[in-house]
Amino acid sequence: MTAVAHAAAVAVAASGAASGAAGVHASERLLFFTLLQLVIIVLAARAGGALARRVGQTVAAGEIITGILLGPSLFGALAPDTFTLVFRSTPAAPLTILSQVGLLLLMFQIGLEFDFGHLAERRHRKAVFWVSVAGLLAPFGLGALFALGVPEALAGTPNHMGFVLFVATAFSITALPILGRIMIEFGITRTPLGVIAISAAAVNDVVGWLLLALVTALSTAAFAPAEFGLRVAGVLGFGALCWWGLRPLLTALVRRMLRPGSAEPIPPALMGIVIAVVFAAGMCTYQLGIFAIFGGFMAGVLLHAETGFVRAWNERVGGFVNVFFLPIFFTYTGLRTDIGSLGSAQALAWCLLLIALATLGKFGGCWLAARWAGLDGLHVPAGQRAFAALV
Repeated sequence: MTAVAHAAAVAVAASGAASGAAGVHASERLLFFTLLQLVIIVLAARAGGALARRVGQTVAAGEIITGILLGPSLFGALAPDTFTLVFRSTPAAPLTILSQVGLLLLMFQIGLEFDFGHLAERRHRKAVFWVSVAGLLAPFGLGALFALGVPEALAGTPNHMGFVLFVATAFSITALPILGRIMIEFGITRTPLGVIAISAAAVNDVVGWLLLALVTALSTAAFAPAEFGLRVAGVLGFGALCWWGLRPLLTALVRRMLRPGSAEPIPPALMGIVIAVVFAAGMCTYQLGIFAIFGGFMAGVLLHAETGFVRAWNERVGGFVNVFFLPIFFTYTGLRTDIGSLGSAQALAWCLLLIALATLGKFGGCWLAARWAGLDGLHVPAGQRAFAALV
């Protein structure tokens, strides 16, 4: 009996060792392909960004186009086996998480870069209000009209009203990270124009994500007015708590711990606290149902007036975020896009119409609202006039 028990124990141990070895091998394989993907993405994104700048476009646009070329639209079509080996042979979770962490840090940097002191002027607040309203209503209306005309075969759902509301809401939401990064590249983050644009986009997006939650609940017959009201109150409460509660504490901490002129401008303890605040704020906004990136943005807004910290962060951390994390997000966005999935001329025509109407809704609505709010009176340097038209 003792010999049998010993043999069983040996067998179990051998099985455990084999299982552990297999687990280690799987982890190493995942690490290998993740590193391979990162090498390709970082280098290709730098090349794509540089080419985009040469033809007068932004680095973000170059990175997205690079991702599309690396994805199933081109690389996957020309070399499907190699594409599958490189990008599909392991789970996408590592790149997805890295891209979202990078997006959170980007939103923190966007919040840091803008001088929100310009909003102390009443005319600037008026412009933010009207541009926000127009940036929601005009695209929402055009999106609803577009979705009403889409055939059910293309909509892919018998719940046509839910489809209409979803498309209309999608038209209304702004790509806040891309807008913020483009304005940083244009160097207008400390101008009234830039602050009005990013503030209107932030308000637009918060309301848009709340609308999306409302549309989802209505479409699934799960709408509870009290629960939705609590969510809205939670978002407002979070903003108030951050601005009047957390901001004074963070400001005092930064002023006490920051050491300008030192070889280590941001002490490790302060760096750790700030990063923890960014991630915790992202967790809060995720729980509130408005996406984690708004937490990162809010954390940056709280410290935007601390110019010494902003400068030190950009010198110590900003470059790494721009070179490593951001290409992962923007290129990975393109990697998940398959233009070839528009398999018919009809689908392509509807896609082009969607792009045209979405552009008209945002561009036209915000332009008219900005003029109505007196934005013509703002001083816009000659090099920024092209961007001013987008507001």
